[in-house]
Amino acid sequence: MPRVTLTEVARRAEVSPTTASFVLNGRLDMRISEDARQRVVRAAHELGYRPNLVSRGLRTKITHTVALVSDTIATEPYAGEIVHGSLAAALAQEHLLYVGETEDDPEVEARLIEHFLDRQVDGFVYAAMYTRPARVPTRIREHPLVLLNCTAEDLAVPRVLPDERAAGRSAAGALLDAGHREGIYLVGEQIPAVFAARERLEGINEVLHARSAALAGSLACKWWPEAGYEVVSRFLRTGRRPGALICYNDRIALGAYQALQEAGLDIPGDTSVVSFDDSDLASWLRPKLTSVALPHYDMGRIAVELLLSERSDEGDGLVDAAADAGVDDVVWVPMPLRQRASVGPPSR
Repeated sequence: MPRVTLTEVARRAEVSPTTASFVLNGRLDMRISEDARQRVVRAAHELGYRPNLVSRGLRTKITHTVALVSDTIATEPYAGEIVHGSLAAALAQEHLLYVGETEDDPEVEARLIEHFLDRQVDGFVYAAMYTRPARVPTRIREHPLVLLNCTAEDLAVPRVLPDERAAGRSAAGALLDAGHREGIYLVGEQIPAVFAARERLEGINEVLHARSAALAGSLACKWWPEAGYEVVSRFLRTGRRPGALICYNDRIALGAYQALQEAGLDIPGDTSVVSFDDSDLASWLRPKLTSVALPHYDMGRIAVELLLSERSDEGDGLVDAAADAGVDDVVWVPMPLRQRASVGPPSR
C-alpha cells in the first residue's frame, strides 16, 4: 500500500500540514489547542501514518541508527551474544543497529566506517572479540563512541569490559568454599599480555591469599582440549594427584576431564574442576562443569544503552562519551559463577 502522507493526515484532522508536523514530532513549544492535537493524533492512527525517517533524519541530523564495528565478533560462537545484546538494546529504544565485521583488515574497516557515516549513524560501538588495546579509527573519534571489550589509552571514552578479576576470585572461591586449601593447580598458558589470563590470575591469587591458601603450581598449555589433556596426563604420570584444577577455559577443562577419567580419577570425588567461559561444553560434560560465564550479552546491551542514554538536559541527545564518562570510566560487567557438579569437598 502507498505510504500515507503528512498532508493526508492534516486534511483528515482539518489542520494545516505544519500543525500536523508539529504535533507528530512532539513539539510542545507551539500554540496548538488540545482539540487540534487530539484530532491529529486520531487521524494519524486511523490512517496508519508512519513518519518518513529518512526525511526526518536529513532534517534533524538524528537517524535513530547506530553501528557496531568489530573484528571477528559476529562469526565467533561465544561473542555472537554481544550482537544479540546490542540488537535487543537498540530495539528497546527504537533504533536500528548496523553490524560490520572487519576481520581485522584496516581497508575493510575503513570502507565499512565510510558506509556507516554515509548513512549518518548517530554513534558507534567499537568492539573486539578478545579484550585488548585497540587502535580506534580516526574517522569515528569525532562521533559518539563506546568501546566494547577493548581499550584505547589515548581516548577519553566509556569502555565496557568483563570483570575478569572478579571472575578469578569467584572460581577460586568456589573451591575454597568446598574445603580445598591445598593441591590447587592452574591449567593453561599464562601470557601477561592477554587481559583475561592476567586478570583471572590476579583474582585467583587475591582470594587465595586472603584465605591463607595458595596455588600448588601451574600446568602451562595452550587454551585447547588436546593441550589440556596432554599437560594433565603428563602431570598424573608423575604419580601426583591434584586436589583441584582451575582451568583457564572450558576447552582446557574438556582435555583435563579426559586425562583425569583416563587415569581412573573421579570428578569431583578425587579432583574438583572449575573453569571459565560457561560455553555449551560446561553443560555437555559429565559431570557438568562449574564455570564462570562470559557476560557477552550484557556487555553488548550495556554498550548500546550507554551510547543511547539521554543527556540529563536534552531529550534526544546521545551521550557525549568524553564529557559524561571521563577518562577513567570503565563499566565492569559481572561474570556470574555457574555452579554445577564438578566441585566437591577434598578427598580424605
